[in-house]
Amino acid sequence: MWLRLALCERPHGLSRFAMSEPSNLVRAFSSRKDKPPKDTLRHIKRREKRQGVGQSNGPATVYVQVAGAGSRDSGASVYVFSEFNRYLFNCGEGTQRLMQEHKLKIARLDNIFLTRMNWANVGGLSGLILTLRDTGLPKCVLSGPPQLQKYLEAIRVFSGPLQGIELAVRPYTDAMYSDDTMTVYQVPLFSSAAPKTTTVGCYSPPRSPERVSTTQSQKDVEGHFRQIEGISSLKREDIGRLSKRDSSLVVSFICKLHDKKGNFIVLKAKELGLPVGTAAIGPIISELKSGKSVTYQGREIFPEDVCTPADPGPIFIVVECPTEEFVMPVVENETFKRYQEKKSGSPVALVIHMTPESILHSSRYWHWMKQFGPQTEHLILNENTSTLHNLRSYKIQTQLNLVHPEIFPQLANVQKKEERPEFFGVRGECLLKYQLRPKLEWQRDAVTSNNTEEFVKEAMELPGFVEALENCKLTLKLDGAFTGESKGQYPEVIFLGTGSAVPMKTRNVSSTLVNVSPSHSLLLDCGEGTFGQLHRHYGENVDEVLSKLSAIFVSHIHADHHTGLLNILFERERGLVTCGKPHTPVSVIGPPLLMTWLNQYHNHCQDILHHMNLIPAKYLTDGTEALSLKNKNLLASFLEAYQLEQFQTCLVRHCRNAYACSVVHRSGWKLVYSGDTMPCDALVQMGKDASLLIHEATLEDGLEEEAIEKTHSTTSQAIGVGMKMNANFIMLNHFSQRYAKLPLFSSDFSEKVGISFDHMRINLGNVRTVPKLVNPLKVLFAEDLEELEERREKRELKQMREMEDQPNGSQPVANHKRDLEGASHTMGNKRLKAN
Repeated sequence: MWLRLALCERPHGLSRFAMSEPSNLVRAFSSRKDKPPKDTLRHIKRREKRQGVGQSNGPATVYVQVAGAGSRDSGASVYVFSEFNRYLFNCGEGTQRLMQEHKLKIARLDNIFLTRMNWANVGGLSGLILTLRDTGLPKCVLSGPPQLQKYLEAIRVFSGPLQGIELAVRPYTDAMYSDDTMTVYQVPLFSSAAPKTTTVGCYSPPRSPERVSTTQSQKDVEGHFRQIEGISSLKREDIGRLSKRDSSLVVSFICKLHDKKGNFIVLKAKELGLPVGTAAIGPIISELKSGKSVTYQGREIFPEDVCTPADPGPIFIVVECPTEEFVMPVVENETFKRYQEKKSGSPVALVIHMTPESILHSSRYWHWMKQFGPQTEHLILNENTSTLHNLRSYKIQTQLNLVHPEIFPQLANVQKKEERPEFFGVRGECLLKYQLRPKLEWQRDAVTSNNTEEFVKEAMELPGFVEALENCKLTLKLDGAFTGESKGQYPEVIFLGTGSAVPMKTRNVSSTLVNVSPSHSLLLDCGEGTFGQLHRHYGENVDEVLSKLSAIFVSHIHADHHTGLLNILFERERGLVTCGKPHTPVSVIGPPLLMTWLNQYHNHCQDILHHMNLIPAKYLTDGTEALSLKNKNLLASFLEAYQLEQFQTCLVRHCRNAYACSVVHRSGWKLVYSGDTMPCDALVQMGKDASLLIHEATLEDGLEEEAIEKTHSTTSQAIGVGMKMNANFIMLNHFSQRYAKLPLFSSDFSEKVGISFDHMRINLGNVRTVPKLVNPLKVLFAEDLEELEERREKRELKQMREMEDQPNGSQPVANHKRDLEGASHTMGNKRLKAN
């Protein structure tokens, strides 16, 4: 889970739920040494040493790189790199996962710019903020729409107080920002359907002569700022309206890199008799590179005599035009016109368009793009892209498909879109770069591509893999388990996210789709990126799948279990329209605090509550009769539609108000989902004689102490729960991201235990096949398993040495573990990240 809270803290807003903790827990943790505060990140130290060097001499290397190209499974987001700073423009769901996979350094992000308050733009922001906090970043500034402050307050419902990182909001009325790399101007755009307020955004940019002194540049910036002060003249009631749920404002960003001084030419300086090689040359170089002339021994030396020409800072613009109501505000904006008419000095090098295809090809918008001139490049980020984002998912699924094509189906191919003849610009592709310095050019060397043949070849060349694969297929054939006859049996379970804490390149965070019948589906948890996983799994058929989804179970309020919910709700509405079905709300079964978060987001950010009805999970526990008439009717309708005999919940040993669930079908099968939990007797009782148990197994055996501290289970503990409830089969799930491909196997593994992978598809007819796939899987991931085993050996050796160093043969680790085991599972807080 992304949220990290010290055990002694209570999250803001949760104090009324606090329960007294047993003294043995307090003793256990007070005996542990407090972790020292994190050292200041190296790039922060370097920045402090520079003390403004960047603004007097701009960065040497700057490029814009596409993170999300705007496809349906990965919304538009742009990463900007310089040696001084890193920036992110928009942060939809899956952005963090993309950055982790493609090594775009998250810890360097200190500025995030958001074009509007819409889940497509902010869906990944909460998780990214928590990760930034965990990396030790001291401060992050968010710029954009007025609802940002309310959004940050809303996410504290599940994130806690966010101590350790300062989050500053720069409102759109603060129109200028400058740092070591560039100056950013915010251009607010109000839809033509919005009430008229003021001529916001009609300001003039500063002149940018080919070479200006630092003083002149600063004067231009100050003049620019005075010109845009009209933004602050918004009426108080207008600002109040915009700070609430209002979609009439989009913020564009004009970014100008600082000018880079010319280089000092030593040979020419010597020819002119300057004191090269002495202490006197320093002040002379400084003056000349600043654009000033100097007099030396009675002779006036001009900058052009001994310096290469200065490099004026190029400009790039980020603009979103989400609907037709914004077309006129964009094309008539006076600020953009000044850049189109070259009144800004430097020409615009790049315009990034986060604009739907229908608007992109409207005559007004097309003409507006053309007015920037032939020297301006245009980057298009929308659903017409044909790029591949999560390459590792495709690679691992291609290789797993060799092991069993039914259980590990190939992911959907990215469909190539036809271009219109009149299209101009460059389609966004994941990791496509546009370099702004040292020279303007497109760079495609990092662009991802799905080379299926190469992935297959790599697997088949692994030592022993072909032999293990053939032996496995022979065994399955003899058992009659490789015939594909189980296809179409229900319930069908598709694992969309099998990792914990943060989304990573091979395992997304928690989500499991259960196709109860051909016409009805149920979602068990809904971590960030769940829709993206669905889209990659089903491709063009995703709308049909979403139209069958009428119920979602959210086990608890931790971010990795529910922050994909909103996107599922929005995309489901789109799916219903596409399939020609009437809109009906989804029944969401979850903890009450989920509704607190959803209410706050609904009130201040975006209309969502009409998409769902909440049934509190606490009312579905055994023996509870407190359901309201409305909830009774909702539950009865849900049970009837899904042909269920029972849908039951129980409290489990994790955070407060964490639940597991049991689904009993009228045909006789029973599916039990643990959510996050330590071994729990209530779960055992509820899950008696389950057909299938899906149980979290966050950590390997030998890490019981860590599992207790984080209120999770080890593999053997999870298997033990399944054995106690007499489950017919146990699927292990929710692995720490340290087990990116395969967890370590324990001695408890048997023919009744399987390991889940993202995009794995099982049913009650083929689930017994899963344990028989272990040998080829071990060979396929032999290198990863070897690394895990080495790590375990080092850890065990370290523990043995610590035990030997203790006087009188005492074993503090074991004693500490026993103290923890005696603690109540109703702890209000814990450190949540399991990695």
